[in-house]
Amino acid sequence: MRDVLLVQRERVLAARRRDTPVAESMGRDERVDHDGYARQDPADVARQLQDAALLFGDVLDRLSPADWERTLVYTYPEPKERSLRWVAVHTVHELRHHLLDMSRHLENQDEGQRSGFPGTRPASQP
Repeated sequence: MRDVLLVQRERVLAARRRDTPVAESMGRDERVDHDGYARQDPADVARQLQDAALLFGDVLDRLSPADWERTLVYTYPEPKERSLRWVAVHTVHELRHHLLDMSRHLENQDEGQRSGFPGTRPASQP
């Protein structure tokens, strides 16, 4: 989520600087290894997530009515021109989706610990 916010912030800023820039892939899968996700301290990531949310929100707060209609090209699933308004709404959608995924993962871990098998759900009781 932290990196999504940071990448989206940079995309918004690029669209304010240039006409219709291309939003390159954020390299989601590669970031896990390249940025060392497994070694990151959760407390540091939580702080960085809060900072990233503030930075992204601040960039959106600074958009003029005309800026909201500026565009960039999203390349997934196919190249398509999108407004900064769409980028903001899409970012909220992505964050909600990731938050739901994390909640489910944590719930599964918690239930697995209670069953004695980490990462698994306990068997249903008859």
